[in-house]
Order: sequence, then structure tokens, then C-alpha cells
Amino acid sequence: MAWDVFSFIGTAAFAISGALVAQDEEYDIFGVYILGMVTAFGGGAVRNILLGIPASVLWNQHFLFIVASILITFVFFFSKSIISHWNRWGTYFDAIGLAAFAIQGAMLAVDMNMSLFTVMVAAVLTGAGGGVIRDILAGRRPLIFKEDIYAIWAAGAGFFVGNGFHAYDWMLYGLLVIVASLRILSYHYRWALPRNDKWSR
Repeated sequence: MAWDVFSFIGTAAFAISGALVAQDEEYDIFGVYILGMVTAFGGGAVRNILLGIPASVLWNQHFLFIVASILITFVFFFSKSIISHWNRWGTYFDAIGLAAFAIQGAMLAVDMNMSLFTVMVAAVLTGAGGGVIRDILAGRRPLIFKEDIYAIWAAGAGFFVGNGFHAYDWMLYGLLVIVASLRILSYHYRWALPRNDKWSR
């Protein structure tokens, strides 16, 4: 049950996020659909390649494709009021998608009896992969490489799931709220990881 819930939440959140970015960049309707779909399914596709899962599995998610299509259509026709508040709404949807997909990717790796390191990598790729592809296609610097903390929260989700924090569904839902909240807080309060300023001018 939790797997389906996280798949739905992640797909919905990232489909909206991708479509909003496309609208913000003034893409036509085809571009909006492409960016929305790539954001929603790109991370899972990259994860599957890493874990050796056939790429054809992606195309069996008929219900999720329908959900993504409906939400992207909604954004395309009713996004004017949302776009003006992109920084806020975009961050919220992106944080929810990051958390849901990170947990989902970690769960899949655990089910395949992967090592803790692989579980964490799967969490990062699933949670951040779609957003990276979205930003690159939109000509933006990926959020994962910006100063405020992003992918580290996905890795943290993978760490907890890989260490058994998935025995009950309520644990996973609680982890979803925590990861999404930490991502939002890190954006608003500009929490940042250390960086090397040696070459800064």
C-alpha cells in the first residue's frame, strides 16, 4: 500500500513541478507535457537502469501516466495564478516529490536486498533525478547543485529506510513529512553544506 501511495504522491508532485517550470519558461503545450512527464518519470527511469530493472517496466505504469497527464493539463490551463508565486509553490511541490520518490526508491532497493550504500544512491537518483533532468532541459542550474541543501535529504531518507525504518507504513509517512519539511526549511532559511571558496573572487 505504501509503495502505491508514494508512487502517486511523487508522480503527482513532480508532474506539477515540471509543468510549472515549463509554464514559467513560456513553453508551448507540447513542451509543458514533455517537461512534466520527464520530471515525473525521469528519476525512476535512471534508478531502474542503475538497479538493472528492465526499462520496459516504466511503460507499465498506465494509471500514473493518466494522473500525470491530467495534472499537467490542469497546470497548463490554470497556472496563471500559480506562476506568480512560483518560488513558493514550486519549492513545495518539488520538496514533496523529492521526499516521496526518495523513500520509494529506497524501498525498491531494500526489496532487492541491496547494500545500504546502494539504497541511499537509489533514493537520491529517484528523488532528485527527475528534477535534475527537468532543470537541464529548462536551461536552469539543477537544484541539486545549488547552495541550499537538496539531495542530502534524499540520501537521509535512504539511510533510514535502509536501516529498517520501514517496518510500518506510519514510519514511512512520518519520514515523508520530515524529509519534505527539512527540504522546505533548508530553502527558506538558506541552510547550506560547506563549500570550497578557495577560487572565489
